[in-house]
Amino acid sequence: MSLILVVDDEPDLEALILQKFRREIREGRLAFRFARDGVEALERLAETPDIALVLADINMPRMDGLTMLARLQEMPDPPATVIVSAYGDMANIRTAMNRGAFDFLTKPIDLADLETTIAKTLRHVEQRRAAEARRIAAERAHAALARYFSPNLARQLADSARALDLGGQRREVSAVFTDIAGFTALVEQLDAASLAALLNAYFAGMTDIVFAHGGTVAKVMGDGMLLLFGAPDDQLDHAARAVTCALALDAFAEAFRAGRADRGARPGVTRIGIHSGAALVGDFGGGRHFDYTAYGETINLAARLEGANKALGTRLLVSAATAGRIGGFQGRPAGELLLRGVAQPLPAFEPLTPDRAATPAVAAYAEAFGRLGTVDAEAALAMERLAAEGDALAAFHARRLSAGGVGRRVELG
Repeated sequence: MSLILVVDDEPDLEALILQKFRREIREGRLAFRFARDGVEALERLAETPDIALVLADINMPRMDGLTMLARLQEMPDPPATVIVSAYGDMANIRTAMNRGAFDFLTKPIDLADLETTIAKTLRHVEQRRAAEARRIAAERAHAALARYFSPNLARQLADSARALDLGGQRREVSAVFTDIAGFTALVEQLDAASLAALLNAYFAGMTDIVFAHGGTVAKVMGDGMLLLFGAPDDQLDHAARAVTCALALDAFAEAFRAGRADRGARPGVTRIGIHSGAALVGDFGGGRHFDYTAYGETINLAARLEGANKALGTRLLVSAATAGRIGGFQGRPAGELLLRGVAQPLPAFEPLTPDRAATPAVAAYAEAFGRLGTVDAEAALAMERLAAEGDALAAFHARRLSAGGVGRRVELG
């Protein structure tokens, strides 16, 4: 039902309006309120903010229609206004339009013309309100989506014209798991305010990097994150994006730790695992809230690789399934990992920046790793020499081989 306020001091106009629109009133399509001047009209509008249309005369006591019209424009969402007046000269019409009138009718009133004008104006009001509702919905959607997606993608998803399917679907993705080592001990050392400030700064920096690489923040779990590449939008290079992003995240996390060295408690290293494959992705929020996330073996293996860093002494591990999708991948083999609950060994690599990949130490490691399974004794000596130079991954293999381990298969708990 549309509510209309008629502002006119003519005593017979109310009866005329109610008679003319009696059917619309009876059917509940229109309802009318009446005021005798601009002052009373503003009071009615304050009491009844859902008035859609104002029909107003110009010449009235206390406050004329043009003054009232100017006052209406000060409202956050002014109603559409049609001036109905005997003063139909061009000067009044121009003043009314300049002050925001939607239309202008002259007296004596042509009731058929009035009916047409009311219908036209109410259609305009409905269209304007619908557009505003879409705008508000898009802003709310963008605010929710911006927690997960890069700003550009969030705007695209919030736009009703952009029809990405966020429902459950199976996609090829690269999943990235991150976690801060020793976080539980850090929680016990810091008060709530200090911990919140640390985490907010850390996640803000990490999220900016993810978004810069076109990734999706699927979950934040305590001190850990699940990131997706290749969803919800197609990214043919999702594996390369994931590894490049992981290297940038590692650099940020190390700089973040170094920046807190003189502040007492500081976070441990950030460990990162990456795996590529099929996953079930979508909005699994049950309709009550937005929760875009992913499930499946691909996600589980990324999490397992993140955890495997602790034993191997690395900060980043990427599966062969991911490395194999990247032309010119730069990294060094970590071994064929036997992970708990995983039937087959998972070949894994430590991704490297171009500068580090070109160092003699990496070449020496590759040579030593190449001897595993054939000349393990020589490989062990080579790994021990690299371990003495501070190579944590080489130190792991040196310990493993000295404890009776053989070949490239690495059994982890």
